[in-house]
Amino acid sequence: MFSYRHAFHAGNHADALKHLTLIATLRHLMAKSAPLLLADTHAGAGLYRLDSEAARTSGEAAQGVLALQAQANGQADGGAPAPEALRDYLDMVASFNAPGKSWRIYPGSPFIMQRLMAAQERAAVHDRLRLFELHPSDIHALQANVAQLQAGRQITIQTEDGFAALPALLPPPAAAGGSRRALALMDPSYEIKTDYARAAAAIQQCLQRFATGVYLVWHPIIARPEAHGLPRRLKTLANQARRGWLHATLNVGAAKGQAGLSASGVFVINPPHTLPAALRAALPAVLNALKRGAGQGWTVETGGLK
Repeated sequence: MFSYRHAFHAGNHADALKHLTLIATLRHLMAKSAPLLLADTHAGAGLYRLDSEAARTSGEAAQGVLALQAQANGQADGGAPAPEALRDYLDMVASFNAPGKSWRIYPGSPFIMQRLMAAQERAAVHDRLRLFELHPSDIHALQANVAQLQAGRQITIQTEDGFAALPALLPPPAAAGGSRRALALMDPSYEIKTDYARAAAAIQQCLQRFATGVYLVWHPIIARPEAHGLPRRLKTLANQARRGWLHATLNVGAAKGQAGLSASGVFVINPPHTLPAALRAALPAVLNALKRGAGQGWTVETGGLK
């Protein structure tokens, strides 16, 4: 159950898609001053070393965020500028690293969300972040990493099953003006086949309890019936709830003789109206930097959006 460690995969192409989408979504939501309840159901360790033995063993960051950094540096030397959403993602990773140095730190979703919450123009809003993690090693690393932030009650960490814990958070408490706003990220490892069904069931409960929340579900694209069925199920749930949805995929292609994940997707329920255009502008540049072989491509599909 606990064999998966994200330290081997931090900063890969799947993280690029997931975190680019997360940042673009939150930028739009945070343009409004009402507070947000943010949740990460599978928070991991929160921060990752790209020079660790795990990262060097897999080499996935070198074929992911570090390749994007190299491309962006080339563009800065005279090429066309990176699309806004991609530039925002790379600026976020850069903010965790020393200027002018090779990147050694990669922020996971919890630290990306916290960095956006703590921005000068946002700090007075008092957003809250709830983190869930069960892995015995990752929960200790997460607690130690978050402790350095001295964020007090703004961040809560719980050793709980995020699938079950998320619906119980909803609906979020009303703000002073009466508004209720929430964004939840669900990105399990799917090392257990039942995770696919549990992800869909949790989203169904969330929509029943708080239909206007924004829900991001990352998923791998692999040759498994459960993996193909999850985005179809999420579309059905969103359509039944009469909510808009977006499904973005990135396939870097399968290089000859190279194993490992080559494609993933992010399904967003109640996406910002700005997100489709942002991803359609950014993903071609991402693919251009990360493509490896046969099958490469990207898609952005939407439904129910006005």
